[in-house]
This record gives sequence, structure tokens and C-alpha cells, in this order.
Amino acid sequence: MPPARSRHGVVAAGHPAVVDAAAAVLIAGGNAYDAVVAAGFASTVAEPGFTSLAGGGFALARTGAGEELLFDFFVDTPGRGRTEERRPPRFESVDVRFPAATQGFHCGLGSVAVPGVLAGFLHLHRRLGQLPLADVVAPAVALAADGVTVAPQQAAVIALLAPILRRTPEVEAIFSVEGRMACAGDRLRNADLARFLDRIGRDPEAGFYRGSVADQLVAAMAAGDGLVTAEDLGAYGVVEREPLAVAYRGRRVLTNPPPSFGGRLIALALRLLEDAGPLPRHGSADHAAALLGVMVEVDRRRAEGAAATTPSAVRGTTHVSVADVEGNVAAMTTSNGECSGDLIDGTGVLLNNMLGEDDLHPGGFHAAPPGLRVASMMSPTVVVDTDGQVELVLGSGGSKRIRTAVLQVLTHVVDGGVPVAGAVEAPRLHWENGRVEVEPGLPPALIERLEELGPVNVWPERNLFFGGVHAVVPGGDGVGDPRRDGAWRQIPPPDVMVDTSG
Repeated sequence: MPPARSRHGVVAAGHPAVVDAAAAVLIAGGNAYDAVVAAGFASTVAEPGFTSLAGGGFALARTGAGEELLFDFFVDTPGRGRTEERRPPRFESVDVRFPAATQGFHCGLGSVAVPGVLAGFLHLHRRLGQLPLADVVAPAVALAADGVTVAPQQAAVIALLAPILRRTPEVEAIFSVEGRMACAGDRLRNADLARFLDRIGRDPEAGFYRGSVADQLVAAMAAGDGLVTAEDLGAYGVVEREPLAVAYRGRRVLTNPPPSFGGRLIALALRLLEDAGPLPRHGSADHAAALLGVMVEVDRRRAEGAAATTPSAVRGTTHVSVADVEGNVAAMTTSNGECSGDLIDGTGVLLNNMLGEDDLHPGGFHAAPPGLRVASMMSPTVVVDTDGQVELVLGSGGSKRIRTAVLQVLTHVVDGGVPVAGAVEAPRLHWENGRVEVEPGLPPALIERLEELGPVNVWPERNLFFGGVHAVVPGGDGVGDPRRDGAWRQIPPPDVMVDTSG
């Protein structure tokens, strides 16, 4: 059955300005893919602590004609074409002080993987978009030039990553206001990024994969003991894959396929739940215990298969979900790691540090050969109902918590019949390192039941640790996760504009 036409479009993302960018494109007559790309460009301006044009990501699309595609534009391992003896990468160790622990990260040009986000946005727009690229990029150009207000959780991330963001004066300047790191309510501008985005809108070949900007990036890499080469940039390509599909409660759940493993873990969890029969009453202790039991089993099986040959990356991320009036939907997740602390000179574009984290490279830094697509926990997901219509579009940031955040929201909606906003805002659980991490708000009796299954750590407040699920119901509502400054909006078609401010 072809997807039904909706009364309005819906967008959810991690910043109100990002939602507005997508909305502007839909109002101008664009489709869901124009809108998700516009939102993606805008998120690199409004959410610089999470994403960048020089990061990596994935987009899951289901078109109004029923075509289903996963666009893989995550990062590659660098080093193609290097003939000289490989020098040790230039890493700088930086300690980041989280609320409950201090973690060391490696930054600098040696931590940079081959970027994919810019290529991914351009490929997705060329493949499925319908508006001129300049119109799609325009909201992000305006944001970068005029400035965007720093949201509370983005300010917290900036403060957390300050040791990295202060590593070079050029990056520090982007995140500074009156000589200090930006706080919530401050306005950040990035004039170089505005000019670069404007050039991209007029000429998509003016990026950093070929030409003068690529030459400049490669020269900086060579001078700074980075590993990204001209061959890496020229060979980079977006990969179109068939989404991983799993049956669940009569639905088809589409998510990210191999070589990434976030979608596989979600699919495994859903199969385990399906095999176990109907879930206990939503919100009950038995319900929470059933979900936790599946999380524990998935984690056990993941650990048994941990000796993978593909490097993995699972850091700070953001997500956009879009549905338009023609039945097109898109779920897109992107990341820049923690940022390497470097810019592509003259562009305002922050480089990733996907290769600089010990726990992501158990075989040792740069042990993988050049040219491999790095795996990810990112899991943009679409639920197709028993009538063949899209029921839910969602995804999350949150490292290893992506899979459990998506799983809980999905089962709350599908099994519990919970409205999408309630499903996202409900307290979450997560099993990691032999302990149950729990958000506040669960009844004491339920906590006691969880304690029967393992040590329980109840957090004092809701936290972005537990992900950031931005989700939409086509033709219905949406929700932006408050854990990550989320926002959402309904957008009437261009010929049915009404005032919904009241």
C-alpha cells in the first residue's frame, strides 16, 4: 500500500533553529529530504558540540513511493596512498571531567578520520531532494552569519569539552564570547562557516574533497602528522545500503544495517522481545525487568562478538526526524566525536577526532588499514505499521545508550500505546558495565525489582547520558528530547498555511 498523504509535515531535532530550518524548506515546497538536509546543515551551526560537516553520519529514507534506503556517510580510516614510513600520529591527550568521572581523549590532527557528512548531505539532496541546493543551505548560512542562541544542554557540552575546544586559538574563538566559553543564551557566530556554506550552495564541488580547500587540508595534515591524504578525500564515497528490516508485533522496523552494529543490536533486542511474547503491563515492575533482561542479554552477546576487525565510533551525536505531506520520511543521525580541536582553515568547519579514543580501538590506534568504513552505534529507525504506513520515525544520540534509548521509546509506543511525547519523556534504563543506570522518576517498588537483577545507580536528574530521541509520527505529533534541547514542529503544506501560534 502506498504511503498516505498527510495533513501536515512534522520535524523534530536537537535545537529550535534546526527545526525552523527544516520547516522553512518544507514551507517553500521542499520534500522531507530537502528538509532533513537543511536541518543537517543547520545543526552543524546550532549544535557544534555534537556535529560538523567534517564528521560522519547515516540517513534512513522511506519515500512516498515505498523506496527504502540507508545512506552511509560515516568516516573512513585514513592513510590511502601513503608510501613513506608511517610516523606516529600527533596526538594530544586531554582530560574531560564528566560529573562522575574523568576520561582521557586524544585530539589533534592524528585523531582525524576521513570526513563524510558534507558528502552525505550533498548525495542525499542530489538523490532525493527537489529544491535548488542554495535554497536548502540558505537557513544554515543565515544562522552562521547572524548567530544562533546557545541552548542549555549545548552550553553544558561546550563547558565539558572546553579543554579540547581551547586547544587551538581558532577553535576557541568560535566557542568564545567576551573572552570566556559560551554559556546558555549567548549568541555564537561563525562568519567563515557562513561563507563556506554559501559557496557550497552555489557550487557543491567547492567543498573539501577536491580542489583548493582539499589541498589546504592535506597540507595541514602533512605538517601536523595527521593521516588524511588527498587519495582519502578523493576516494571517499557515500554508500547506499538496504536497511536492516526486522519483524516486530506485525510491524516492519527498518534500521541501520551492517557494517555498523547499532541497528543489529536493536534488531536482536526486538527479536528477543518478540520471542518472549507480549510485554507485561507498561510501566509495571515486570515490564521494566523484561526490558532490562533483554538489555543484559544483548550486551552479553555483543561482548562475545567484540573481536571485530572494523574500528567503531560511538560518541557525541545528534538526530533529525522529518515526515512530509507526501508520505516521505527521513531519519538522520550525525556526529563529530568530541572534535579534534582543529579547523579546516578559512571554512569554520571543525574536524572530528574519531580515531583518538582508546576504548574505540582495542587493537591499538591506527591498527586498521586505510579505507575502511568505521562502524557506529548510530541507529536511525523507521517503524512501518501493519497497513504498510509509517508509524514512527526516530533516532538518538548517546553513544552506547543509542540502542537502549531507541528500544525503549519504540516499545513504549508499539507495545504500550504511549503517545510519542510520553514515550520520549519517560524515565530510561540502561545496562552497562554490570550495572543498571536509571533516570529518576521510577517508583521505589520498581527500583527494588531492578536491584534483584543487578546493582542500580539512580541518577539525581534526567541527563543527556541517556540519549536524545527526536521522533515524529507522520501526519501527527512529534517530540524533541528535552535531555538534548530538543524541539519539534508541525508544518502545514505551502497552500494551507495557518496561524498555529495560539
